[in-house]
Amino acid sequence: MTARRIVLGGTIAAVFLGTVAMAVEEPAFKPVLKDGAFEVRDYPALVVAEVTVSGDQKQAAGNGFRLLAGYIFGGNRTKQSIAMTAPVAQAPASQKIAMTAPVTQIQGSKTWVVRFTMPSAYSLESLPTPNDPRVQLRQLPPTRFAVLQFSGLARPEAVAARTVELESLVTARKLTAVGPAALAQYNPPWTPGFLRRNEVMIPIAR
Repeated sequence: MTARRIVLGGTIAAVFLGTVAMAVEEPAFKPVLKDGAFEVRDYPALVVAEVTVSGDQKQAAGNGFRLLAGYIFGGNRTKQSIAMTAPVAQAPASQKIAMTAPVTQIQGSKTWVVRFTMPSAYSLESLPTPNDPRVQLRQLPPTRFAVLQFSGLARPEAVAARTVELESLVTARKLTAVGPAALAQYNPPWTPGFLRRNEVMIPIAR
């Protein structure tokens, strides 16, 4: 998966940074179990673009988002600029990669990895090479996640409470966590809190 993340007492969470106001592709998954707001999902291998940035969570989020947005909106090696002439000429356009949700931000020792999941139409080999060497492309392995969905603003105290709740559900169902919890936010920042979709996610053993 991919997910968007902030640190809450050692808990890693993902932070969605906002997208354009249009329908976006989300990573496909296979539902394994659903019980109200609690789910278990199997995600396939996913191709991502990511950058490592430093600073506080808000600064890193903005800087990382801008770097990745630059890549998907034409900041890659296959971009072709054609001067205007008459008549109008046809030529390959810049590869503009559709944005997907969620966006993932991972903290580690005052540095952050901000990550976009690439659309399913792309493979690691078919993605254009980024112009900016800070943008890295890689493939994540298939992963099973325990997920707890909630609405509202994903403030640190809300994320911490939901993380504890999800960890309790994982323990109660005798599932084995294999990584830290993450928070994925799927909506632009201007979305009213009661309409927002958030998910705390924990990778678990199959």
